[in-house]
Amino acid sequence: MTHNAPDAALTNDLLDRAKRAGATAADAILVRSTSLSVSVRTGKVEHIERSESSDLGLRVFKGHKQAIIATSDLRSNKLDELVRRVLDMADATPDDPYAGLAEPAQLCRNIPILDLAENQEPAPDLLIKAAGEAEAAALAVGGITNTEGGDASWGRSDITLAASNGFVGQYARTSCGISCTALAGTGTGMERDYDYDSATYWSDLRVATSIGREAAERTVRRLNPRRVASQQVPIIYEARQARDLVSHLVSAINGSSVARKSTFLKDKLGQAVCGSNIVIHEDPFVPRGPRSRPFDGEGLAPQPRKLIDNGILTSWILDLRSARQLGLTPTGHGARGVGGPPSPSASNVWLQAGTTSPEEMIADIKQGLYLTDCLGHGTNMVTGDYSRGASGFWIENGKLTYPVNELTIAGNLADIFKAMQPANNLTRRFGMDAPSVLVTGMTVAGQ
Repeated sequence: MTHNAPDAALTNDLLDRAKRAGATAADAILVRSTSLSVSVRTGKVEHIERSESSDLGLRVFKGHKQAIIATSDLRSNKLDELVRRVLDMADATPDDPYAGLAEPAQLCRNIPILDLAENQEPAPDLLIKAAGEAEAAALAVGGITNTEGGDASWGRSDITLAASNGFVGQYARTSCGISCTALAGTGTGMERDYDYDSATYWSDLRVATSIGREAAERTVRRLNPRRVASQQVPIIYEARQARDLVSHLVSAINGSSVARKSTFLKDKLGQAVCGSNIVIHEDPFVPRGPRSRPFDGEGLAPQPRKLIDNGILTSWILDLRSARQLGLTPTGHGARGVGGPPSPSASNVWLQAGTTSPEEMIADIKQGLYLTDCLGHGTNMVTGDYSRGASGFWIENGKLTYPVNELTIAGNLADIFKAMQPANNLTRRFGMDAPSVLVTGMTVAGQ
């Protein structure tokens, strides 16, 4: 937990000014950010950038009228002008009966310490070295003809949230990453692939050379792809593609979409939406978790939960507004930036692993697709219709045989969720995680 008395004093002073000027309620969020990024290509530093910013967002209410304004000018003599402008905006907005701050009894009172920030900013040379090592490791793999470079980044945000209902909370978060994209082949036969890692602490990242090598090996395996005939076959989603399925499910239970009736799961609370073996966990309190948070963007306490418990949908993802629209209790899922109102957003989510290995799944398939890459955004959350460009490896008689591309996979998410069979290779690193997943009953459209 970061205890930054000057930032808490600044936000509370802004709230006092808003109340004196006529606001019936208000909240303010202050985010101080530092970021550092580098790119190395052909062994040379191609890009290095460091930035610092301080951004302040003020939300005011006049009854049920709401307005939001943001600024990076934190000088005291500018804050009264900021308050006047946002109150004038509120006067011009229509009433929103669902807008408003939390009641004091709803507020988070015990803010946990989650170890979400390292205090030492890494030296630029450390990032340059990591990006260069990743690229060099990729270029050392036979068959690699070029790269799009190695990249490394680090950032820190110090966040203060205060509201006129009495809430004041602060915490800091750091995030860092290393990535590499490799190229193989020439002309129309060129292929590319990538690998990356991200973490809260720099010391928790994978070794840079392993990232570059994996990017290169994935690229070389894609060379000389074939096309296959259209057919209905089992599909095994590689773990990093299976994360998208979990993300689609989380989007389908977002409270704002449920309140607008714009999701195909809008009437499914308390019902089976997945197979009885499916459990999807959420935990906002994972130490060093990439999506952990000690409190939500409205000052409420989030809670660990099972979003899907043995196939049953147990909860929506709710902020205050969507909870009021639906007549339900908020779930501590409000997320907030400086320039907009809170909206529902999940924290660390993962699909519980099964007991079968991906290799065992492959061995049981006569004809099928091992999916390693999806393209496009062909997902209709209103109907659940799902269609994505795809590539991967063809499974024949229980073995991966040759790379395939220029495919389209199609189905409906309602059917896909019920058919999902998780493998046993779950790794929790990215905040939205899944093991490999077997899905039957989908269509692969090829030549």
